[in-house]
Amino acid sequence: MKMEEIRKRYRGKWVLIEYTKLDENLNVVEGKVIAHSPKKDEIYIQLLETKGKDVAVEYLGEVPEDVAVMLPAHETISR
Repeated sequence: MKMEEIRKRYRGKWVLIEYTKLDENLNVVEGKVIAHSPKKDEIYIQLLETKGKDVAVEYLGEVPEDVAVMLPAHETISR
């Protein structure tokens, strides 16, 4: 499924995507949605079951203008 369709279908939710194609900036272009939820914690629980898969976690809602978002360059998840 293309990322544009994923954004439309899962608007306002957290999604766990097994990606099949990334762009030059490592953004998901295409993939399969493995899990979706309005709650981030539920997605991170599902993430523990994806060992060996190429996955991305995306939030497909609007971030308020008065909120700053900082993400680590690399994160290791204990399994």
